[in-house]
Parts: sequence; C-alpha cells; structure tokens
Amino acid sequence: MTSIPHPNSARWLLEVTAASASADPTAFQKQRQLLCSVAGFDPASRTWFVRIGVLDIRALEILQRLYEAAQRFGAEVRVQAIVAPDTWKGPCFTDVGELATLAAAQADRSRPLGQLPVS
Repeated sequence: MTSIPHPNSARWLLEVTAASASADPTAFQKQRQLLCSVAGFDPASRTWFVRIGVLDIRALEILQRLYEAAQRFGAEVRVQAIVAPDTWKGPCFTDVGELATLAAAQADRSRPLGQLPVS
C-alpha cells in the first residue's frame, strides 16, 4: 500500500512496516535476526517498522531486508509517505514531486521502479 502525503507540508518520510508472519519460534528467530538491525519491533502488533528520510545505500539495505522477510517468511510489507513529525531529527524528503513520483512508481507494479511513464 502506498499513499501520497498532503502537498502543503515540506518534510516527508517513508514509513515502512512489515507485519510479522505467523511462524514457529525458530522461523520467528530467523526473521528477527534478519530485521533487528534495520527496523524496530512492536510486540503488541507484531509489526516491524522503520522511517526513511533519504534514499541512500542504508535505505536500500533496509528495504531489501524487509522485502527479503516478505519473501522468506510471508511478512506483509507496506510503504506509506507520511508528514515528518516535529520530533524527527533525521533527514527528510522535501521535494513533494520527488516523493509523489516514487510513491506512484511503487504503486504501479506493472512498471519497474524508476521507469517513468512516457508522456
């Protein structure tokens, strides 16, 4: 699932969550080992979460691990653009067009990410 934030705010983040798949303790431990260095875990909702404010090597590593967890363990990964909270001290996206393009490309599964439609 993707969504595009309201265009009047200047600071955006990508919030990525992965719902932990039901698994036996051994499989969950493997999932935890894969994700614990790139995402936080909320035991109440059994959800891994991370916020990304810049698309760099670290962000790509985070996304790759979350999608690997989806492939290996059946976790459901969601990406959503959100307004950066006032308490956020890390980097943020500031160009709404860039973020909107990314969110639209992510939502268009028939086209590879980064390949824009021909106008």
